[in-house]
Amino acid sequence: MLIASFYDGVEIHRGNKFIAVKFVVPHRVISTCRVNGGITDSLEMVFNHQVCEPSDHFPPVQKLAIDEPSAYMEKICSIYKLSHNSASLSTAANMNCASIQRMEFRKLEVVAICTAGVEGNAGCAGDPANIYEENGQFRPVEETETKSCGTINVIACINKPLIPGAMVRSVITATEAKAAALRELNVNSRYSSNLATGTGTDQLAIASMLTGEKPLTGAGKHTKLGELIGKTVKKAVKEALSYQCKLTPENQRSLIIHLERFGTDRETAKKEIVKCLPEEKAKLFEDNFAAIDRDPLSVAGVAALVHLFDKLHWGILPETCTKDVFVTHGAHLAAAVSGKYECVPLYRDKLSELHLTCDNDSFLRVVYKSLAIGFEEKWD
Repeated sequence: MLIASFYDGVEIHRGNKFIAVKFVVPHRVISTCRVNGGITDSLEMVFNHQVCEPSDHFPPVQKLAIDEPSAYMEKICSIYKLSHNSASLSTAANMNCASIQRMEFRKLEVVAICTAGVEGNAGCAGDPANIYEENGQFRPVEETETKSCGTINVIACINKPLIPGAMVRSVITATEAKAAALRELNVNSRYSSNLATGTGTDQLAIASMLTGEKPLTGAGKHTKLGELIGKTVKKAVKEALSYQCKLTPENQRSLIIHLERFGTDRETAKKEIVKCLPEEKAKLFEDNFAAIDRDPLSVAGVAALVHLFDKLHWGILPETCTKDVFVTHGAHLAAAVSGKYECVPLYRDKLSELHLTCDNDSFLRVVYKSLAIGFEEKWD
């Protein structure tokens, strides 16, 4: 089904489990695709295909896509009657949750088509890897639990020709835009205490129309083309995530979501906070934890501590300041929960009794204790 067309150069078709970008006129394409990938001027289309469900679904076609990409490409093109002269992106995301964004400046136009999921394998560049490729085969580095799927796939189309160097630069700009979208959504890495910059299976294709006019030579952030790529891709990634997994700024307003990347979860946090409370307050806290988790000022207090812990971890703040930073801003978190900002000095004194170092355990301990102090004082 034809769902959109742009600049008399591309048509976007959606069918059963795929979205295809068909080139009405020739385009130069740069892509991460394992078949027909790299830079080429001869493709007829680029398509995005859903190979499985997002969780606990491993059909034969998914294994084929990983182990025998050429055979997978042949099979999918035959099933859906797509051109074999194509590049293919694969994902677990629903094609009905795709976002299509378009922006223009004067005679320049950029279109971004994105599907996205980050639930299982969001990560930060440089996180520990779990797969090693040798002799054409992917093998686990060590026996670990397999993460559920998550992939951000982007196809961007440009109505102007680009020199090869600018094509490569457009990949950098689009990738930075994706990372910026995840940063604004506070997406945690599943493999470290970092914020995510993408997932382990992200794929990208960028197509520029071969018009015969003088090609553009720049696609970085100082160029208008780079700006359009950045804006369309970032907007498409954020909208696709909102459609696919309800990942929105409002839904990310949570104490626990901010703390997960440091090695905790909802039940663990609740249990550790309760340990810091007297018995008569513990049950009340447990019954009202959901409201505290979503309270804007409490989330702000935790977010401030998270931000400062990152600065300590990165060395921007000296490690010798760790206890002062934790105690001072933990006291403000306690006041955000209790509503009694005049008690900040008292809360600071209570937190100063903790032994604190610059590690995840100490950080979580001061957060738990601050939340408990604030809740204990709230109704006194």
